[in-house]
Amino acid sequence: QVQLVESGGGLVQAGGSLRPSCAASGRTFSMYAMGWFRQTPGKERESVAAISWGGSRISYADSVKGRFTISRDNAKNTVYLQMNSLKPEDTAVYYCAAARVSTVLVGPAGYDYWGQGTQVTVSS
Repeated sequence: QVQLVESGGGLVQAGGSLRPSCAASGRTFSMYAMGWFRQTPGKERESVAAISWGGSRISYADSVKGRFTISRDNAKNTVYLQMNSLKPEDTAVYYCAAARVSTVLVGPAGYDYWGQGTQVTVSS
């Protein structure tokens, strides 16, 4: 069982930066691939970024490439999402998720555990 708790969302002006983090419980965090997703009302949850359990493989949605960076610190059981050059269309609830697989996993299917989400609002 893994529990995930996101933090670090907030309100920022367009062009600004935020760095949400996701803290995981349990001693086997390093055995989970991790992903960040976002969702706005009335839309499906979409993948933002994903990272393999060792951190060597990473995937980004086209809409965030060059602006967002996913990373993980297995010693701290934490995954991060550095978000730069934020745009109003990045406004959403951001969720982290964990999957008991070694490779990077894109798309919500296959993830076993989800956090409660953190709101990111980008004003124009």
